[in-house]
Amino acid sequence: MPELKMPASLPDPIINENAKIVLQRRYQRKDLDGVVYETVKELFWRVASAIAQEEGKYEKSSTKPAKLARDFYDLMTSYRFLPNSPTLMNAGTDLGQLAACFVLPVEDDIEGIFDAVKHAAMIHKSGGGTGFAFSRLRAKDSVVGSTGGVASGPMSFLKIFNCATEQIKQGGTRRGANMGILRIDHPDIMEFIKAKERDGDLNNFNLSVGLTEAFMQAVHEKADFDLIAPNSGKAVGTLNAREVFNILVQKAWESGDPGIVFLDRINRDNPTPTLGEIESTNPCGEQPLLPYEACNLGSINLGLCFAKGKNGKDSEIDWDELKRIVHLSVRFLDNVIDASVYPLPQITDTVRKNRKIGLGVMGWADLLYQLNIPYNSQTAVDMGERVMKFVQAEARSASKQLAAERGEFTTYPESTFGAANLGPYRNATTTTIAPTGTLSIIAGCSSGVEPLFALSF
Repeated sequence: MPELKMPASLPDPIINENAKIVLQRRYQRKDLDGVVYETVKELFWRVASAIAQEEGKYEKSSTKPAKLARDFYDLMTSYRFLPNSPTLMNAGTDLGQLAACFVLPVEDDIEGIFDAVKHAAMIHKSGGGTGFAFSRLRAKDSVVGSTGGVASGPMSFLKIFNCATEQIKQGGTRRGANMGILRIDHPDIMEFIKAKERDGDLNNFNLSVGLTEAFMQAVHEKADFDLIAPNSGKAVGTLNAREVFNILVQKAWESGDPGIVFLDRINRDNPTPTLGEIESTNPCGEQPLLPYEACNLGSINLGLCFAKGKNGKDSEIDWDELKRIVHLSVRFLDNVIDASVYPLPQITDTVRKNRKIGLGVMGWADLLYQLNIPYNSQTAVDMGERVMKFVQAEARSASKQLAAERGEFTTYPESTFGAANLGPYRNATTTTIAPTGTLSIIAGCSSGVEPLFALSF
């Protein structure tokens, strides 16, 4: 397809001082000497045009690439929506890896373990973050049948993954990020829970304990629970659930780790259960994914989705504008899947089958401020439910429209949507609430769904 030329009438974006620094350091293209040669205007047009060009692949599309590129440019430079960092960094470049979130399997053999290290390095190099479940690895001091030796356990390999990450910056611009998850019934769980007692240990990992409903029931009853050897499936010991949970909470209070992930609950909402079980999430925990799956994210700035009331004073949510932004953003994110060059063929295959996207929000505290609603009120909670219900419904509506133009996601017939005859949809998932740490600086708004905290930085 011919490259979309930048229109002469394209306006320069207005950027805040903090955004200027972030964009120069991380996003604008540099020459071999590290000198920035791309303007902010060129950056946003590079992204908008590269993503819009994918529209030309679809004969039934309701819009033309040139028109869509301008719409995408206006959407981003008005800061109503921004895609995740790898899309801003890599769209329209030779690297072309545009997704932020990945999950890789860690198999219980030396080849599988070091394949995962290698694959993680490739993902970090391209700007993505990785999640792993170490639950399949046999416990420390277990016998290894092939050699007659003993296993070193998940914690020793976690340190290898952490060390490898230390050497590779994400997209060459930021330190790599990982999520490490271990099931609560793994024999090495206590060592995992206490892994961050010393400051600086596993500094490239967030850790989360994979809790089960059976364990939580045992906590409630102050009962013991079994530790299960993953290689044999046999019980090899017991611990008291209430005591373990109290230690988990204490360690989380001390260092922020480990977090908790409710595995049974996540898998009840797994849209493609026939493809496997979800065992891990991306580094910040908001995106559960199958092994070898990736997801690209983007966030709507809710702080710009308001309008003055009819009396000229009281503000209210501009629902029509929010709907417009959601539909355009879903089209953007679906195009990102087609535009992205994934680092592994297994990831390309899984992503193209399920086409998961994660549309989220930022500027929530800003919106509440403009609506004169206290963040810590029940009114704010009710409004949050109303807004996200609307975003979710409109994102699915947009996904249905894309399915009519482009076809449903490949695994739709065997998905929970197909089984319930709810679709067809273009995407197996449509929404995710990401932290938006850097994006909110670019947009000049409050991050994610957080309250305003540091008013100067």
